[in-house]
Amino acid sequence: MHISYQPLWNTLKERGMRKEDLRLAAGLTTNMIANMGKGEHISMKTLLRICEALNCGILDVIELEVDGANQSKE
Repeated sequence: MHISYQPLWNTLKERGMRKEDLRLAAGLTTNMIANMGKGEHISMKTLLRICEALNCGILDVIELEVDGANQSKE
């Protein structure tokens, strides 16, 4: 499994916000934004800052995706 930030990008788009707007609102660094853009992990503290800045829940920011090789066959 891995974390996808697609819900965050969708939330920003729905609100007419850019990544830069998020960076300023949540007090993030450009590296944090870049890491999310590459699908890399960020801290839970950072996720909470994003949720607070956007006034949204965690599922509006991240989702878990199952890797293709790890899917069980039924």
